[in-house]
Amino acid sequence: MKFCVLQPPYALDPAGIGASVQWELDALAKCDESVDVIVLPEGSDHQGRASSREQAIAAAKKYGAKVVAACAEAARRCNAVVFANVYDFSRSEAPRNTTLAFNRAGEIVGRYDKRHLTRGEWQRWRYDSGYMWSWSAPETVEIDDVRYAFLTCYDFYFYEALANIARYRPDVIIGCSHQRSDTRLALDFFGRFIAYNTGAYLVRSSVSMGEDSPLGGCSMIVAPSGEMLGNLESRAGTLSAVFDPHEKYLKPMGYNGPAGLHADYVDEGRRPWQYRPAGSAIVPPFENAPAKRLCAHRGFSTVAPENSLAAFGAAVALGASEIEFDLLWTKDGEIVSIHDATLERVSDGEGRVFDHTFEELLKYDFGVKKSAHFKGMRILKFADILEKLSCHVIMNIHLKDLGRAWDEALARKVIDLIDAYDARRHVYFMTSNGAVQDQFARLAPDIPRCMGNGRLDNKSRPDIVDRALKHGCRMVQLFKPYFDRALVERAHAAGLRVNVFFADDPEEAKRFLEMGVDTVLTNDYQPISAATGLK
Repeated sequence: MKFCVLQPPYALDPAGIGASVQWELDALAKCDESVDVIVLPEGSDHQGRASSREQAIAAAKKYGAKVVAACAEAARRCNAVVFANVYDFSRSEAPRNTTLAFNRAGEIVGRYDKRHLTRGEWQRWRYDSGYMWSWSAPETVEIDDVRYAFLTCYDFYFYEALANIARYRPDVIIGCSHQRSDTRLALDFFGRFIAYNTGAYLVRSSVSMGEDSPLGGCSMIVAPSGEMLGNLESRAGTLSAVFDPHEKYLKPMGYNGPAGLHADYVDEGRRPWQYRPAGSAIVPPFENAPAKRLCAHRGFSTVAPENSLAAFGAAVALGASEIEFDLLWTKDGEIVSIHDATLERVSDGEGRVFDHTFEELLKYDFGVKKSAHFKGMRILKFADILEKLSCHVIMNIHLKDLGRAWDEALARKVIDLIDAYDARRHVYFMTSNGAVQDQFARLAPDIPRCMGNGRLDNKSRPDIVDRALKHGCRMVQLFKPYFDRALVERAHAAGLRVNVFFADDPEEAKRFLEMGVDTVLTNDYQPISAATGLK
């Protein structure tokens, strides 16, 4: 089969977008019946650097129909399969960055929505990005017995996705791309690496940033062995290569081993616990979590012992966006999850937590007081929570204190554990102690913090918003019933999110949400979730 990629000139001035699109249309018109597959670059309907979102959308709406029609016509005329990336408005008012697959009859038979939108695309340019935050399998489309998979621009950098794509045994990966900030050397490396690791031919179409530019370009065709079959580097033009997409590159599965696919060789030794958290169980980080959500207070603590993996796991399995738990320390410096400074209420032990070593605490039963079903449950370390749930849920971490800042080594240990389990973007700290707030702000200024309401006998805390702002917090956690709508509105006016502790009654939870509360803490997660429709 003959594969052809187009590399048009990229319009650095918005006034040149029309000319760049016309270059693509002219190149499509020159394709003939010798070609089996044609690939166009990212943004084929607005090929250039728009100065605003409105300008880009206007260009896409002006030229999009022409590009789609030209692709369909080229597919029919050349009896070829065509791939082009455009703004797709067919599923929402906001555009999607979508690669369209046309069969030889000119029919659209597949759509690939870019999986990894850049921050600029989903925030500043406001692409439709809702699909990006939930699980999806790698997109493939089979045309004429050839299986195609896809990568678009920023997708090229997420190597953890390549092993997942390789599972689907693609023959060809279509890469509609820009990657305008990378050197030709880097793009060459990315192309060879992707083809070799997926066991597929990479057919990548990009744009020329100018013949003298050291950046971008590099429309290329790469074999699964890593052999470069062709690379346009910085030139505007077309590139063709002939190959059998079903021909696989087999290598020894280890020295003197049997021949097999590289992906299978790697899969034999896969050790998931050695990697960054990834995959279908990962949830959006704090900054992208649902604006309105529930927080399972000490886990689903009406059905399982509070601050236990049973309670946390029940909440997360039911879809909880956020869990809350408390941290204290032991005599020998272990960080444990327990609300009370004393042991009597939640275990069969006695005395203060920090007067016991961790080994001494393991002698006590932390489940039997909830139910005989949980008899034998032991105290939980912070590391245990992170090991099981890092990046699977937002963690509202209540830093318990003794009326002063934490011991510096213990505070650093909390941060080190968060970093060890790669959870920094999925946690935030909550405390009413200003000294603790300032300490953790100094140690980890990027981790969000929430100002707590203070002691329960300090009922109203009308200064909570001022205290939150003073200590650089991004949230307040109000305590019922000592707040009203005016306090919620004041917090929002100051740019603060609002948590409320707590609501185990569905009607009360609805009332809090109607008042404008962002996150409702609850001990009884499932009934409140069912009543409010929130996770």
